[in-house]
Amino acid sequence: MSAIATADLKTISTAINDPKAAKSLQTACKTQLKNPSLKRPSDSSLTPTSKRLKSAYELSSEPQTPQALEASLALPQPSPDEEAISKTTIYTNRAPLVLAFSVQLLKHTMPEQPLSSRLSLGQAVVSVNSRSKAVSLGLESGKSAEEGGWGAGQPKVRVMGREIHVLKRGGYDWKEGEKEQETNEGAGGEVPEKTETSKGREIVKTEGTNEWSVSAPVTSKKSTFVARSIAITSPSQARSELQKLLANNPELREASHNISAWRVQGDHSVIEESNDDGESGGGRHILGVMQSSDVVGMLLVVTRWYGGIFLGTDRWRIMSQVSRDALSQRLRVTGVIGHEALWGLDLEAMRSTDAPVTGGTAGGMPIYKPESARAYILKAFASPPASEEGTAKKKKSGVVLEREKEENLRLLLGALELLFGSWVEHISRDELDRRAWSWYVQVRPEVESGVAGWGGKGEVKLVDILNLRRKG
Repeated sequence: MSAIATADLKTISTAINDPKAAKSLQTACKTQLKNPSLKRPSDSSLTPTSKRLKSAYELSSEPQTPQALEASLALPQPSPDEEAISKTTIYTNRAPLVLAFSVQLLKHTMPEQPLSSRLSLGQAVVSVNSRSKAVSLGLESGKSAEEGGWGAGQPKVRVMGREIHVLKRGGYDWKEGEKEQETNEGAGGEVPEKTETSKGREIVKTEGTNEWSVSAPVTSKKSTFVARSIAITSPSQARSELQKLLANNPELREASHNISAWRVQGDHSVIEESNDDGESGGGRHILGVMQSSDVVGMLLVVTRWYGGIFLGTDRWRIMSQVSRDALSQRLRVTGVIGHEALWGLDLEAMRSTDAPVTGGTAGGMPIYKPESARAYILKAFASPPASEEGTAKKKKSGVVLEREKEENLRLLLGALELLFGSWVEHISRDELDRRAWSWYVQVRPEVESGVAGWGGKGEVKLVDILNLRRKG
């Protein structure tokens, strides 16, 4: 830099073949040498304080543990100040109010769920409700992903009266020093004995004869799919069982594809493998189904007899359906919700994607991400716009507006906590969930009817929420 600043301008021009650029470069070097304070320390861009956070709740980095994830998703603590709540009016549209109702309701109806799950499930409720409204207004048409069978085989829970397809987050220990309790209640039939690894995965132990579980066949456009699952304990057993299956069943050898995947617990981690058998991406897809339910100690085989007509992405849905059918017979997991943490499944994203499942619990199937729901809810509750009459007030800065919204959220969550808390000891959780939707309807913002009101905003008086509390 010093050499350029003191060099002859003609020499610099000749070197870079641009007189204008040469002059600008030399001027910049001279200015920098005269004003060293303009130079930023080399490590300043790497420090977390180099960027000022607008909000105390802004995420700064990707968490690495369940505890770090939950801490990073923290929302403002619900306010217990009834006087402040009763004086507050917020300005919002209906969708984020549904989200706030759902997140706070789940603390009482499903208290075993961590905040990440409550945000994901709440966003699923918003999505289901929004699509239902869009269809009723004529903004969308056709079958939903659920009606098209994309949620087949997945467990469901009810939130705010809506049925939500969920994905179980096996082994997600978000409370330090506390082990999640598991239950097979309601599964019916005989349940294989299970052990848990340090990571909480389910490993199947079989006694006596080890037989294949077979799914119901599914046929679409002349293509037929059937899945089979069997318990295994080692990679060699997985390969041996697959060879015996094909050797003993001529009809399977004549099929177009026998797609396989298996997972077993090794000394230090899970060992897994998949094979497409000519169905490109098929092995990774069914391995993803196993990963999404955290199934270990199992071999899964999906057989397809091709009917001559391309199915497109619909083949992934059918593979998932028969796979879960076969696995659920072995593990008794489908439809049974114990105390596991859950994700809300995004069925519309599952339908629209043009690729198979390829990842684990969060990446293997489309879920409603808690980070997105959190960002949405933090910015959704403004104060009513100021009246245009009289002298115009000074415009608030972005930071002030963000913190005002966070305070409004704190007061809203406080009002909802007081509402649900007044009823939870007097009615069942199912009844509390059922009533929550009617309470939301009574306080939601008034907007124009029809398409004109889609996404419209209005005022919500928090005192109206307090007035819904149980009397006495």
